[in-house]
Amino acid sequence: MSQWSEGGAGQKALAYPFYIDIVTKRYFDGVDNKNLAQVLNCFSEDAVLTEVTSGTVHTGRDEGIARMFEKLFADFSDIWHGNFVHTADPDSNTVCSQFTVLITPHGGDELRYENCNRFYLKDRLFHRVYVYMSGDNLLQPGDA
Repeated sequence: MSQWSEGGAGQKALAYPFYIDIVTKRYFDGVDNKNLAQVLNCFSEDAVLTEVTSGTVHTGRDEGIARMFEKLFADFSDIWHGNFVHTADPDSNTVCSQFTVLITPHGGDELRYENCNRFYLKDRLFHRVYVYMSGDNLLQPGDA
């Protein structure tokens, strides 16, 4: 394969169930259960996650992305993702997921979001992820 590009030509198509599995059973299951290792195992080492609504960028699986999830897990007592609607395009190695998020800050009331993520895969892992949130950005950089 030539140089990788988001949704570019030459992507290795995967079976449709693979995309649903990595998004729901591996990634969001890990987020909901605050399992950092499970979540990070879905990302390539040089992955970038962008919260598009606020323009917040987290670079590197073991640096920016890991710190972002550590903070998210520390800031919220309960996290749930569900009501998924997925559209996968194996030819471009991408999947788009719309979903509901119910999330509760420590000592606060449950918040409801209707979000959409666009995942671009490289070598069976998330390489670029774009998050569109319906409310305030919950994916803040920094330490827990």
